[in-house]
Amino acid sequence: MAQYSQTYFDASFGALSDATRRGVLEQLANAEASITALAGRFHMTLTGMKKHVGVLERAGLVSTEKVGRVRTCRLGLRGLEEEAAWIERYRQLWAARFDELDIVVEELKRKEKASGRRKR
Repeated sequence: MAQYSQTYFDASFGALSDATRRGVLEQLANAEASITALAGRFHMTLTGMKKHVGVLERAGLVSTEKVGRVRTCRLGLRGLEEEAAWIERYRQLWAARFDELDIVVEELKRKEKASGRRKR
């Protein structure tokens, strides 16, 4: 399972690393759209948008359906629950470390303040 998740994580985070692809996901969260409409919305060529949609599709974040000459995009069936859980574990780890650092800093401030009082 770890290898399976790692493969999906690589694809998901790779897909999400680009601002245009994140924008496409936001757009598709509101309504499905054709690749042509997405290309127009993001001021890019049809070929460029097809590449972005392909990356999102390989990650399972978008699905497409071709009817006639129009390829319609919608959000894929795969969510980002595993990725969100992975991020949350590290968020909690860092929050705990910063809390510990705050304690150390406060202790150092108390010691500095106490030693400053003794010198007078």
